[in-house]
Amino acid sequence: MERIIFYSIALIMVVFAIASVTSRKMLRSVIYLLFVLCGVAGIYFLIDYNFLAAIQLTVYAGGIIVLIIFSVLLVHHIEMQLEIAKLSRQILTAVACMVGLGIFLTTIYSHEFNVVENSRTTTTADIGSKLLSYEAGGFILPFEVISVLLLAAMIGAIIIAKGAKLTGKNDKAL
Repeated sequence: MERIIFYSIALIMVVFAIASVTSRKMLRSVIYLLFVLCGVAGIYFLIDYNFLAAIQLTVYAGGIIVLIIFSVLLVHHIEMQLEIAKLSRQILTAVACMVGLGIFLTTIYSHEFNVVENSRTTTTADIGSKLLSYEAGGFILPFEVISVLLLAAMIGAIIIAKGAKLTGKNDKAL
């Protein structure tokens, strides 16, 4: 039963990924990407990584897609038609994809993969204690660095969004 569910989710993800890339309407591409990200969360639920699936749904499927939709709506390009690439670029992209697929399949089929049974489950408390641990193997320093980086990005976004104020001298020039 799990195999059928996995192949169903994988098929849905592949179909919507192709639709996201080939759609010429920007908003439709974003919605198709939402279905792909929800499919990834479905795979995480299937392999019993509930915390990672919840993070996938809230951060990527929830936050990032909403951010992209708002940016599309704010720029007023909701029904913008994306241009079609030249035939030479399409052929180059198809060849690059086929080479990548060949490397991927060669790697997968040339190695023996053994199934490892996971006897220990990781809880949310374990993740939290590791994330905020000062000892070896803890992630407090990267956690703090990322928070400072996000703060700098928010300040930069506010400054860019605020823009330059027009003074009386600049108004006459326009």
